[in-house]
Formats: sequence, structure tokens, C-alpha cells
Amino acid sequence: MSGIEGKVVAITGAGSGIGEATALLLAERGARVVLGGRRVERLADVAARIGDAGGEAVRLRTDVTRREDLHALVALATERFGRLDVLVGNAGVGTISPLDDLRVDEWDHMVDVNVKGLLHGIGAALPVFRTQGGGHFVTTCSTAAFRIVPNMAVYAGTKVAVRAICEGLRQEAGDSLRVTTVSPGMIHTEFAEASTNQRVRAEISAARDRVAIPPDAVARAIAYAIEQPAAVDVSEIVVRPTAQS
Repeated sequence: MSGIEGKVVAITGAGSGIGEATALLLAERGARVVLGGRRVERLADVAARIGDAGGEAVRLRTDVTRREDLHALVALATERFGRLDVLVGNAGVGTISPLDDLRVDEWDHMVDVNVKGLLHGIGAALPVFRTQGGGHFVTTCSTAAFRIVPNMAVYAGTKVAVRAICEGLRQEAGDSLRVTTVSPGMIHTEFAEASTNQRVRAEISAARDRVAIPPDAVARAIAYAIEQPAAVDVSEIVVRPTAQS
């Protein structure tokens, strides 16, 4: 048996990219997964693939900007499987553009999804973990939390906040909760398509096509953190292409 088998894992942003890859890998290793995301047809497809392979998955439309949606996702896990062992906070958005574009609504949306979405997940799962006497927060951050580059000021700001919040949570967690932050570099996902600045979108797409690694590279890192013994807290992992500077 692996350290993943039988665990109940809720995943936000589970319909594509890193979230999808993580759900498939954890289910393959015996986890019971609870899929959250905004695109219900994508969730249905992932759940069906897990079921066809003999795994267990349930799904719920989840918008992380709505705190009630995170509470509903956690409730689904506890009602269906009796507990929640891991919350993978993977939902995120990167509408990358220069500050001079003044895309203020996009700035607000990044804060709402990347920062408030994280807090909503903590608010929903932390009381459950405390009652159970154990639990694990795994949060997808970004290498943008370590290195700020042009066009990514606001996005990087949200990811610096994510890293800080997770570190604060880790220090407050005590000896029964684990907190892991996984920071991907350039991953082959739909990230570039979020940008409404055509020049920036083209630059990110070109860089992705040159050096990006597949989402399952990040999924394996998440699985590694989850499968460790309860007394081992893998606090931070950075996963980037070898070719990425």
C-alpha cells in the first residue's frame, strides 16, 4: 500500500492542466478524489476516466471566489467518504499584461481567485482537519513567487501572497497538520490563453512550446508530498523545466 491509497483528496481546478493530472495520478494510486472546478463538462470527463480505470471520484461545480462553494466541496468529501485528508488548492488564473495596460478588472480577478480562493479553501477545510486531528493542505503556487519579471507584477504579487499565507499556515498548523506549497515553472497548460494582451499571449505561448514540461511532472511532486509519513512535512517544492532560466 502507498501512503496515498484510501486517502480522500479534494482538488480545485481539477478539470484541466495540473489539477486534472493530479486527480488522475492520485486516483491511480488509490486515492478517493473529489473534483472541483467551474467547467462541469471537464469535471465529468475526468471523473468518468477515473471510474473507467476502477477509481473513485465525485465532482462538484466549484468557483473558488465563492466561499460557499469551497464549503460545499469539503462537505461533499465528508458526506460521501466520511472525511477529508487532503485539500489540493490548485485553482488559479494568470491574466498576464503590463501594468500600463491598466486591466484593473483582471487584477481584481487574479486577487479574487489566487488569494481569496486560497483563503476560502483554508476557511472551509481547516475546521474539518482540526476536528479530525489531521489533514494536509497542498497549494499550487508558482516560480513567480520567487522571481518577478515584466508583465507579471500583479500575478507575481498574488503568488508571493500565496507563499506567505501558506508559510504562516504551516507555522500555525501544529503537529497534526501538514502544509505543502508546490511552485511550478513553465508547464504545458492553457495558462497562456488567459492573457488578453495579444503580444504577451504570443510570447508566453512561444516560450511554453519551447521549454514547458507536462502537468504530470507537477502531479508527481504533489503525490510525493502526500505519500510521506504523517510526521514528515514536505513544506515547499519547486518544479521547473531544466531549460528554464
